[in-house]
Amino acid sequence: MRIMALDIGEVRVGVAVSDPGERVASPVCVLQARDVADHAKPFRRVLEDWEPELLVCGLPLTLAGEEGPQAQRIRKVTSQVSAATGLPVTFVDERLSSAEAKRSLREKGYDERAMRGKVDMIAASLFLQAWLDERASTAR
Repeated sequence: MRIMALDIGEVRVGVAVSDPGERVASPVCVLQARDVADHAKPFRRVLEDWEPELLVCGLPLTLAGEEGPQAQRIRKVTSQVSAATGLPVTFVDERLSSAEAKRSLREKGYDERAMRGKVDMIAASLFLQAWLDERASTAR
């Protein structure tokens, strides 16, 4: 089964997908947040290209592990996306995924400006990979 991760921000949404064997997460693209929320053509095209069966969405929890206003906004958007696509949604803690993505890109020589379009999809692939790894370890 192919799984798609969405790192939903206020402006952009990072997209990553798993391989059909659910072992490896790969960054795909960054879309405008309004295109995802409105189920617009760019988002529909990504869904058609990758044919996911499940959406894994990052949920920004506080460092204490609680949901704040951002988490509630994400839940609202994902509810709209799930209704429009017919895909089930699950959530994963995305704390520090963007910071880790930035660190990784800096190590590869990217500056802040060059990172701008990449951080969201790298963050989505990081939390999707962690989710896949956790799922595989509990399946054993």
